[in-house]
Amino acid sequence: MVSDRPSQEGKLSPGAPNDPVPFGGYYLLGLIARGGMAEVYRARPQLGDRRLLAVKVMRPQLAREARFIDMFHREGKLAMMLRNRCIVETIEVGQHDGRHYITMEYIGGRDLTQVLRRCQESAQRIPVPHAVYIAARIAEGLHFAHTLGGPDGRPLNIVNRDVSPSNVRLSYDGDVKLLDFGIAQALMKFTSEIGILKGKFSYMSPEQIRGMPLDARTDVFSAGIILHEMLTTEKLFRGDTEFALMEKVRKAEVPPPSNFNRRVTPELDAIAQKALARDVADRYQSAAALAADLDALIAGYRFDPKELRQFMRQLFRREYAKELEESETSLDAEPGSGEVSMQVVTGARAGTVPGVGTPTETVPRHMIPGIRGAGSQLTPTTNPVGPSPQDPQPRTESPPEDPDKPRGFWGSLFKKRK
Repeated sequence: MVSDRPSQEGKLSPGAPNDPVPFGGYYLLGLIARGGMAEVYRARPQLGDRRLLAVKVMRPQLAREARFIDMFHREGKLAMMLRNRCIVETIEVGQHDGRHYITMEYIGGRDLTQVLRRCQESAQRIPVPHAVYIAARIAEGLHFAHTLGGPDGRPLNIVNRDVSPSNVRLSYDGDVKLLDFGIAQALMKFTSEIGILKGKFSYMSPEQIRGMPLDARTDVFSAGIILHEMLTTEKLFRGDTEFALMEKVRKAEVPPPSNFNRRVTPELDAIAQKALARDVADRYQSAAALAADLDALIAGYRFDPKELRQFMRQLFRREYAKELEESETSLDAEPGSGEVSMQVVTGARAGTVPGVGTPTETVPRHMIPGIRGAGSQLTPTTNPVGPSPQDPQPRTESPPEDPDKPRGFWGSLFKKRK
């Protein structure tokens, strides 16, 4: 049944999986996230394909700026050109009832910020092969955008400028997707007005902090930061003040990841250090070069991408079970069918949680630097963590804890709705 109540002026009725609210050509099925720039809703088309979508609706107060509306639509249309397996698909940019929106594919999963936070709270790491694979897919998506040409064949020279864990989505199927790529430039030009930039200094390159001209290599540096943090479960750049933080980024004094994680090999250390070179001339000159070196390492791990799917479903087993239930309800599945739309979760049936009990890499809480108990923040340290390099990569460990309220240093860009 579709709700017939109208949205109040200036405020949308978010709907719910069992109480959809019409919005343009879609039904809203509940609020996913709220940020300074927009609100994101789960949705499905009123007509056509039975699949879940994400509709990002600009806040009304920002729509008073004609220049921002123009940038929002122009960059949204650019995002529609970015068709790559490692970039979230943008489907439509439009306006309904005075509200400007962007429709994207819905990715059932969690962003990398939440993954890092859950790993901290459950006293474990993202396994090294998983981290290498995720970083390789981030680099792959970046390279596609960096080299994208326009209708006339000329390069568009796209630079993301906002590569951070909150903009990397890991699905319960093991996919890695960059979010909001197409509108990154628009957002960065208005960050001082909408409060998005605060907290993002720690993922900028030295040249970006200095206000120098940027090219694809600034995104390579940001991808290197993400790789480093996945390997170490530590923030790479942090400071008590914004000035102190910016100074650390400018200097780019980066300890090798193996200082924190003994499972990191010298080859992986070298890749991370090269991606994080302060001088752009010493850095990887393209995201493709970074992806190639990471993919070469993956072969040695005998890593199967299905392992990332199992890792995500176990790490967020409660959330995954809820995702299956809500997806079935949202798509109005036939009673008793037990089927979930293949566009949302593949290889799964409602009421089951595949992947639970599959291996993850667990680290005793007392062995992780800076963790003094639940909710404590990670503090950089040079103490090595984990078993010695000669120890084999563990393949079976006990399931991680599943705290009801994930906490920790990595705060999400959006305040999640409970």
